[in-house]
Amino acid sequence: MIRPRALLLDFGGVIVETAKRPEWAAELAAEVHAMLTRAGCRDLTAEEVEDDIRAGARADRYWKDSTSRRFDPEEMTHRRFWADFVAGDWPVQARSLVTAEATPLCHRMGELRSDRKTRPVMEELLAACWDHGVVPGVVSNALCGAVHRDYMAASGLDRQVAVQVYSDEVGVRKPNPEMIWIACRALGVEPEDVWYVGDNYDRDVVCGARARVGATVLMASKSTDKIPYKVRQRPQAIVEDPRGLLELLEETWT
Repeated sequence: MIRPRALLLDFGGVIVETAKRPEWAAELAAEVHAMLTRAGCRDLTAEEVEDDIRAGARADRYWKDSTSRRFDPEEMTHRRFWADFVAGDWPVQARSLVTAEATPLCHRMGELRSDRKTRPVMEELLAACWDHGVVPGVVSNALCGAVHRDYMAASGLDRQVAVQVYSDEVGVRKPNPEMIWIACRALGVEPEDVWYVGDNYDRDVVCGARARVGATVLMASKSTDKIPYKVRQRPQAIVEDPRGLLELLEETWT
């Protein structure tokens, strides 16, 4: 394993552990229904809105699995998610309203959908990187990267990374190698001098291989074994958690 000049980390499953909140769709639907009612849209019940939000989220999940077969997939826009995946059969006014409010609605959806907790030893890992001349950054798929930025700022982790690249902000998504190349250009490093760390085979391991990084590291998470189809690419190393990644890095520092 090369000694890296930069360490690029996925957000969910690597920097943080996430836990889905079962009540998220009902809470979001209540807020969307109230917004529609204020605008005079009274053709949908809160229950119908919730059903369509859940259906849109599931369709988005299937869409993500299919796009990771492409070499250079683009990211879902906020407007397309709400207009096509959630509100495709809604009355024109209701569909137009959620399309106009798509970005704040995606932000709110991200806030409500999951609880997040920084993985143990992550702060120690980032500090050690700076101490040894390795620049950390974030490269992550996200329907709304602003939610991740909010968490990074609230936890103080934003001061421990040099760049954050989120798919909805740059318009492409992993395994598109451009995600990693954007971060490399921002940090002034070549991909071969970078380790990329993710928790999924079909998004992260494939992306690292396509970007020709110095090493791709797979970090185990709850979603690692959820592989939608066979992936030929393999990581250069597999670790269980941030402590395992720190130990792997330390081997290159001695």
